[in-house]
Amino acid sequence: MTGTRRRWAVLAVLSGSLLIIAMDATILNVAFPSLVADLRPSSVEQLWIIDAYALVLSGLLITAGALGDRWGRRRLLLIGFVLFAVASLLAVVATAPWGVIAARALLGVGGAAIMPSTISILRVVFTDPRERAVAYSVWTAVIGAGMALGPLVGGLVVQASGWKAAFLLNIPVAALCIGFALWLVPESSHPREGGWDWWGVVLSVVGMVALAGGIKLVGGHDVPSGLVLLGVAAVTLTVFVRRELRIDNPLLAVRMFGDPVFTVSAVAIFLGMMGLGAVLFLLTQWFQYARGLEPFEAGLRLLPAPATLIVAPLFTPRLMERFGVRVVLGAGMVLAAVGMAVPWIADLAGRLEYVEIAVALVCLGTGFGIATTAASVALLSSSPQEEAGGAAAVEEISYELGSAMGVAAIGSLAAVLYRGDVPDLGLSEAEMARVRDSIGEAAVIAAQNGGGLGVRIMAVASASFTHALGVAFAVAGILLLLSGYIGYRVIPSDFRPTENSH
Repeated sequence: MTGTRRRWAVLAVLSGSLLIIAMDATILNVAFPSLVADLRPSSVEQLWIIDAYALVLSGLLITAGALGDRWGRRRLLLIGFVLFAVASLLAVVATAPWGVIAARALLGVGGAAIMPSTISILRVVFTDPRERAVAYSVWTAVIGAGMALGPLVGGLVVQASGWKAAFLLNIPVAALCIGFALWLVPESSHPREGGWDWWGVVLSVVGMVALAGGIKLVGGHDVPSGLVLLGVAAVTLTVFVRRELRIDNPLLAVRMFGDPVFTVSAVAIFLGMMGLGAVLFLLTQWFQYARGLEPFEAGLRLLPAPATLIVAPLFTPRLMERFGVRVVLGAGMVLAAVGMAVPWIADLAGRLEYVEIAVALVCLGTGFGIATTAASVALLSSSPQEEAGGAAAVEEISYELGSAMGVAAIGSLAAVLYRGDVPDLGLSEAEMARVRDSIGEAAVIAAQNGGGLGVRIMAVASASFTHALGVAFAVAGILLLLSGYIGYRVIPSDFRPTENSH
């Protein structure tokens, strides 16, 4: 196989690696009701089943990125695949909630090994700046493909074979990735003198887990506990940064943030993901509760966003070559923000239907796909090659924490608006408290009462949630505009990652 063909074959293998991660992040949403009905986890166990993956993944990304740079990126990628397959098998054979929790945590370890390895290997394999920009764009497009395929494939296999089939899918895919990686993917690393920064590992893991957990607790309305964890995160990560700046062999080259292109690109991804994550989270509830759709049907109606997220990154390199990163990033976020305004205006007019949602999702997927591709290419191209794993970890953290923060902040705002908009329906105090707690609880109370009262409860809850959704779209649009503005103002007009090698 020639060098050119081999490079693109490596891209295909690494994209398949990312696809399995992206699908696994969304497939549980479809499988979760079936899992709950089978294993009967408590409310606390349900939270851990959902959150274990993201918490472990967020906590280990920095360590995994540094480990790949020093020890071998392909080696870490292969270990990640093995862990992913083993964890999926543990989930399939689990007969109790704790087994699924443990499996989800191990999946997080595998995901943390795979994600920075894929992008840092691309950084080494594609030495031509133009080819590298295309490779990064394809890599970004795969995220959209995973978002699209997760709910659809998950809905089909869960409907046919139950929740365990959602995890069973990972095993043959991981096996194929291991085989192709051994055949095609070259090893690369940048060994350094000096010992491993064990204190940095401890501080980064504690700090990132506390940060991710604090965001999730605040979003889950446990504000006191969330604030405690956020305080722990602030102290721990501050100590981590000061240590990394002081020592000769840091776990993460914090000085990369001294480059405004690197920092602003990470911020743009973070803010953009806040808008995207919140909108998709709330829309899933709106489709299933306010519109009474099954999970698979809801997944189909969300398709405009991930479908355009697949396509948009593929033509972004040419746009960057012609107009520059800052123009492409800013214009993409403006397009996404315009889409967010459509449902908000429709709600103000008293008519929010799927057609407005579909327009918003197309604009969001296209604009966000273009903008975040530009930001990702800029972030990775502005970092030193020997720090490819660390830069990739920073990018992934921006994606992960941005989405979690969006769900927490905008989701909490929507919950407050929904709660304040639900009038008294003549129910008992306990029932009214549950109706106002969430539209999901309102659906339970409506089913328990039945008849005309049940219909009225859902009609009122749906109208209140729709209004909250409209405001959430507006807030997401503001965040997207802010992301685009920061990127346009700070990134130099002459920065061309497709022309300059970094």
